[in-house]
Amino acid sequence: MSKFQVILIGIFVVCIILGVILFATYRGSNNVEALPTITIWGTFSESTISTLIQQINNDRSTPISINYVKKSQASFDKDFIEALARGQGPDAILIPQDMMVRHADKITPIPINVLTERDFKNAYIAEAELYFTNSGTLAIPFTIDPLMMYWNRDIFTNAGLAVPPRYWDEFENIIKLVNLKDANGNIRRSALSLGEMSNISHSREVLSSLFIQAGNPITVRGNGIQSTLGNENSASTQAAVTFFTQYSNPRDKLYSWNRSLPTSKSWFLSGNLATYFGFASELFDIRAKNSNIDFDVAPFPQARNGKNRVTYGTMYGFSIVRTASDQGGTYTILQTLTSPDALSILNKITYLPPVRRDMIATGSTDSYQVIFYDSALVSKGWLDTNPAKSGAIFANLIENITSGRTSVYEAVQTAHNTLDLALQNP
Repeated sequence: MSKFQVILIGIFVVCIILGVILFATYRGSNNVEALPTITIWGTFSESTISTLIQQINNDRSTPISINYVKKSQASFDKDFIEALARGQGPDAILIPQDMMVRHADKITPIPINVLTERDFKNAYIAEAELYFTNSGTLAIPFTIDPLMMYWNRDIFTNAGLAVPPRYWDEFENIIKLVNLKDANGNIRRSALSLGEMSNISHSREVLSSLFIQAGNPITVRGNGIQSTLGNENSASTQAAVTFFTQYSNPRDKLYSWNRSLPTSKSWFLSGNLATYFGFASELFDIRAKNSNIDFDVAPFPQARNGKNRVTYGTMYGFSIVRTASDQGGTYTILQTLTSPDALSILNKITYLPPVRRDMIATGSTDSYQVIFYDSALVSKGWLDTNPAKSGAIFANLIENITSGRTSVYEAVQTAHNTLDLALQNP
């Protein structure tokens, strides 16, 4: 080896040893130990974090002290980078998994000897494995918000339908019984909202679910983060987008949606959409905005012959910032915030399912939580570098197909190449 390589390897080994020593000192949460006051920035609800800290401290002889700063998702990147440049960054961040990759170089991974791969997989649901790398864990999972299917019970009952669909192919019969058009052929009631991107709430996440159900992870770790939409995965992507776009084709028997309609959530709230694909966190918002709708919640539909059940999940995790003045103390506080006791409190505050397998295994007697828990287990996400860019790429993919500008194959390859470029240039 060259002298440069020897020096580089030496520096790398020293960094590993220092990291191990740093975290080994703080492997457990000591209720008596005096801990530092830390600052956490995040895009998660400020009131939720405040309530959680307050309730945690009710049972501690030595309270934890956290200054939590809520940032909008749109301004987080700029504010975070500028604060680090000034030497005024936070000690930890709390962001969704699709924002994590572009900040990985600013995060201190939790060493593998402190949180091993086996312990991590035993503790957390499958989607959490997005956080695990060869260098260690980039974030400690905090909460999961799975994509669900809300269904209007009155519409189903009046159509003679007793239960919501479990599989996508069941919608063919539901569409026959539910869809309603006026004399001019305008859609007045729909069974579901698929086929467009601009007026379908969470369209990026809905389409992501279909890709992953088709067996396409969308991105993988390689030389950086790489797209899997095209090349050898092109067939699965083509199948997913063909399925998605058929519902906006006026010549298709399954035609149920077009871009002239309101957003899918508002159409559901007005009582004109039989099913709405939204997150578990929207339950109380839907109820508050229209208490007259008799609705229920069901799992996100699946492919009947699909290998695995899948729904998209938005996962939040705590990451330690490299510039944190006391990384060991920060880690101990984050352990406290993500302990089973703390996550049990969080579940009561947010009504969201836990990220820990042992907590899901205990089950729930709540009629909604039972479904949320099950959906948490099958939740999947993907590594992105810029959700706004990928959402625009997905929108162009669908628009190229529905407009007839390109073939499905060409649209998929264009999306694949564009996403690959965007992943390298967030």
